[in-house]
Amino acid sequence: MAAAGYSDLREKLKSMTPHRDDEKSKYADGTSNGSGRGRKRKFRESDDDEYEHSDDSAELREQEARRVRSSILQRSIFTPEECALIEDKIDEVVAQGEAGLYREHTVDRAPLRNKYFFGEGYTYGAQLEKRGPGQERLYRKGEVDEIPGWVHDLVIKRLVSSGLIPEGFVNSAVINDYQPGGCIVSHVDPLHIFARPIVSVSFFSDSALCFGCRFQFKPIRVSEPVFVLPVKRGSVTVLSGYAADDITHCIRPQDIKERRAVIILRKTRPDAPRLDSISPLRSSPAERPAPLKAKRSHRKADPDAAHRPRVLEMDKEENRRPSFSRNRRHSISSENYWRRGHDSDKHRESSGRKVKMRRH
Repeated sequence: MAAAGYSDLREKLKSMTPHRDDEKSKYADGTSNGSGRGRKRKFRESDDDEYEHSDDSAELREQEARRVRSSILQRSIFTPEECALIEDKIDEVVAQGEAGLYREHTVDRAPLRNKYFFGEGYTYGAQLEKRGPGQERLYRKGEVDEIPGWVHDLVIKRLVSSGLIPEGFVNSAVINDYQPGGCIVSHVDPLHIFARPIVSVSFFSDSALCFGCRFQFKPIRVSEPVFVLPVKRGSVTVLSGYAADDITHCIRPQDIKERRAVIILRKTRPDAPRLDSISPLRSSPAERPAPLKAKRSHRKADPDAAHRPRVLEMDKEENRRPSFSRNRRHSISSENYWRRGHDSDKHRESSGRKVKMRRH
């Protein structure tokens, strides 16, 4: 290169392509219409701004993650032997639900996830006439079954003796039973219904609780969480403060790789609104209704069969429904997005047209 008069290879290349310098000077100020490189330069400058905003956003998310982490208490207090005993009891609950032995509002079925309300139950999601926070209502007294004795003896007493909750705190127990690929969308436990803290105990397998996610459907997608809390089998998770009130939490489909169950223990507020305080339907709410007819369209009544994996993607559940229901729009604002009422499906089959159904 020295013999050719160039001390740097870049100088030689520059001399071989002089037109590139002309192009750069031509569009550097963005005044030429040419190929739009001026606009491209401006776009890149805006990209730099986005990177700065992204850094700010990352810092804010980290701050929020620290706030979430600081308001969570987690302890492992149940041994594998104790877990196995409690899991047998959960299997009994599943079998009784399949046999139709519980009251009407005790069991709430959804694809890949069943809920069992004990002590107190409440309306949410697609069950609401008006959607949105603050619209949830407790069921009338007696419309869900009492908390089973084994929940008191094997779970609640253990939490009291460990100092995690005070004596007499729990009057609501919910068992969420997930199959692989199941989920529960982002939500905050209703502030006007439940006092704090929110206590949950995990069984059957390890999973994760995510905070600050957004869900989209068809196919189901979940945004990056602000904070991910690993949840081990036999662990107790206590949410209060920021984690319970100021950020949503959820369980993503990818975090349920095996069957998993969680027992959620809460206390209802004394002034929590009930359905009978708004629109009473019958004069004797404490009367025990007749047992439900078991829904056994595609699985047997034994616990193992009840939790055999069916479909790993939530969006494939629609393949099980008649074709006329696929075009129906659904709200995605609640955890009951995938709910299909048995009666409403039957009505649509007979009418052949869309009918807005309202749960009573």
